Amino acid sequence: MTAKAADKLKSDGWKIVDTTGFLHLVGPLWQRMNDDLPEYALVTEDKHHNRRGLVQGGVIMTFADRCCGMTARHVSGKPTLATVQLDTHFVEAGKIGEILITRPRVVRSTRSLIFITTEVTVDKRCIAMANGVFKILKSES
Repeated sequence: MTAKAADKLKSDGWKIVDTTGFLHLVGPLWQRMNDDLPEYALVTEDKHHNRRGLVQGGVIMTFADRCCGMTARHVSGKPTLATVQLDTHFVEAGKIGEILITRPRVVRSTRSLIFITTEVTVDKRCIAMANGVFKILKSES
């Protein structure tokens, strides 16, 4: 990640999300609150490229999935959720070096499921849309 992009995000109030496992390999992932709802950013780097030199679709899907899941956890207050379904539509290619932004929002929440939608954008360009269903899991004791 370029120091310039990181400095810009920091100056705009973004903070790095503490991640482990697979997402740690994809990130760093950035977060900030906007009107009491989280929004997320990912600076695309060379490690995110596909064979055409553009942002790999799996990176975009992972970004949307994780951010929707974190939003579901934030809104529900439940610590453990699982993705049941994630539908993704790729609208336009993302370029390496661009900052992906997503602002997931809850469409509906029940006792056991949370429905979320989001767009992944670069500036004012929508590059992907995703709709997810997240299952609230019983807490492990």
